[in-house]
Amino acid sequence: MQSKKIEQSPPWNNTTKLVVALVLIALITFILARFTKLLAPLFFAFVLAYLLYPIPNFFKKKLKISWRLTVVIIYLILLILFLGLITLGGFAVVDQISSLIKFIQVEIKDIPTLLNQLSQQKYEFGNFVLDFSKLDLVSVGNQILSMIQPMLSGVGNLVASIAGRAAALIGWTLFSIVISYFILSETKGSRNELFKIDIPGYNYDIKQMGTELSRTWNSFLRGQLTIVLITIIVYIILLGALGVNYYYGLAFIAGFARFVPYVGPAVAWTAYGLVSYFQGTSLFGLESFPYALLVVGIAWVTDVILDNFVVPRLMGDALKVHPASVMVAVIIFASLFGFIGVLLAAPVFASFKLVGEYVFLKLFDIDPWDKISQERIPNEPQIPKRFIPFLKSFESKRNKTESRKNNSKIKNGKKK
Repeated sequence: MQSKKIEQSPPWNNTTKLVVALVLIALITFILARFTKLLAPLFFAFVLAYLLYPIPNFFKKKLKISWRLTVVIIYLILLILFLGLITLGGFAVVDQISSLIKFIQVEIKDIPTLLNQLSQQKYEFGNFVLDFSKLDLVSVGNQILSMIQPMLSGVGNLVASIAGRAAALIGWTLFSIVISYFILSETKGSRNELFKIDIPGYNYDIKQMGTELSRTWNSFLRGQLTIVLITIIVYIILLGALGVNYYYGLAFIAGFARFVPYVGPAVAWTAYGLVSYFQGTSLFGLESFPYALLVVGIAWVTDVILDNFVVPRLMGDALKVHPASVMVAVIIFASLFGFIGVLLAAPVFASFKLVGEYVFLKLFDIDPWDKISQERIPNEPQIPKRFIPFLKSFESKRNKTESRKNNSKIKNGKKK
């Protein structure tokens, strides 16, 4: 008897693969161009699901209840908090930020006149003399204006559009929350189900890439959001105590300035100085200029404390990208994706850097994960030289003590 030949799926030749790949690229490009408005809400839904994953996972283990029920409870609480924030103060904060931007846009036009007057002033603080007549403040002011005005215009348009389209914003946010609920509930408690890609022969690379990207995004999202929240709370208390107008709006500017290295804090300090100078009232009866200097100086000290004590503990060296490259990435992604691009420029750039490094090393037949894992190893702390003799003496005494204990155990064992 002749055995029946089992038919198998025929392999594609290179031409077929190329045609199919080009068609897929064309379809993906068309979908992205046609449904651009969906990209940001969908991306936010994935980010929200990723951020919330540890919460139901913790309660599932502690309370011993099903994963789906835990996710339902978490999202009901999240929905109540979201609607409560909108009802209590969401629109008020947006209105104050909008008023703040309009105030700065009006008053900033007087900066050249102000600097011209300031260049003729001389301030004495005890033995210290501050003479502005030796500085070319007018040209400096014009340069500052050329930088700040486009940024304020863009932020003002953004805030105005948010305030004008509040219903649409709430709708898209609710859409993202619902999508993230389905994403998280269908994982059934497995983090790997959040982003699952299966390519034959590259499962190990995909797993390693997922681990590295998870470290980057986990460190950035949770760390950066914590830093922004701390900054907003600190500046609400600080600027409110100093009597600065629009302190809620200025506190939110201070928080979001954390996403842009160097430039963000400088713009925030400029905003504090302008508001405190032109608001007409000041703390302790100070004149406008000393009062503005006091506010900016305290803000500078606050940012130094945050940068040197809070940020390193929460962020560490998670992204491993230079701040200057982050600034360039912010400009590029802001032009491509708007405000969301500014917020996520750093982790997206770090992700591109990781993928680029992987591709570069694979082109030269080098195992990429050996090099990438070595870069992740933190530097060992250096012990001060003056402590080395003490540590050697302590180690020697500990070794002698352990040797005596071992000898005594051996003797006791022989006696028995």
